[in-house]
Amino acid sequence: MKNEELKDIVRLCLEGNQKAQFELYQHLAPKMLGVCMRYASCRDEAEDFMQEGFIRMFGKLNQYKFEGAFEGWVRRVMVNTSLELLRRNMKHTNHLDVDDDAVQIGGDENIISDLSMQELMTLVQSLSPMYRAVFNLYVFEGYKHHEIAKELGVTEGTSKSNLSAARKILQSKVQKLYAS
Repeated sequence: MKNEELKDIVRLCLEGNQKAQFELYQHLAPKMLGVCMRYASCRDEAEDFMQEGFIRMFGKLNQYKFEGAFEGWVRRVMVNTSLELLRRNMKHTNHLDVDDDAVQIGGDENIISDLSMQELMTLVQSLSPMYRAVFNLYVFEGYKHHEIAKELGVTEGTSKSNLSAARKILQSKVQKLYAS
C-alpha cells in the first residue's frame, strides 16, 4: 500500500468509515502480530496484545499528526500496549535487582545470527516475561537501559542483569539446539 493511499485510509478511519478501518486492520495486522509475538509467550497472548493495541490505536488515531511513517506510529502503540499488559502480569514474576557495577553483560553479541526468525521467536517466547521484555526492548527496539528501566518500572541494574540472564538462557538453548 502506497503512502498516500494509506493516508487516505487513515483519514477515512478518522471519519468513522468501518470499511476503511477493516482495510487498515487487514493491512497492518500481519506485521503488528509479529511485533506483539516478540513480547508474548504464545500466539494467543500475542493476538490479545495486538487486539488491545488496535483498540487503542483506533482510539488514539486523532493523535497521529501525519508526520513520519504511520506504520512506525502504530508499531509504537503495539509495543507500548504489549509492555503495559506485560507489566500488569509481571507483578508476580521474579527478576534480579543488582547494582550497575555488578552487571557484566558478556556473551556472543551475534547469538541470533545463525537462527531462523521462527527459531528465534520460539526461543525468545520461552523466556520469562521480564527477560523477554528487556531482551526485546534492548535488541529489537534499540532502547538503552535507562529507557527500559523507566518503561518497565525497574532499575537500570535490573534491566542490565535481566538482559544478561536472558542472553545466557538463549545461548544455552542455542547450544542445545546445535548439539542435537
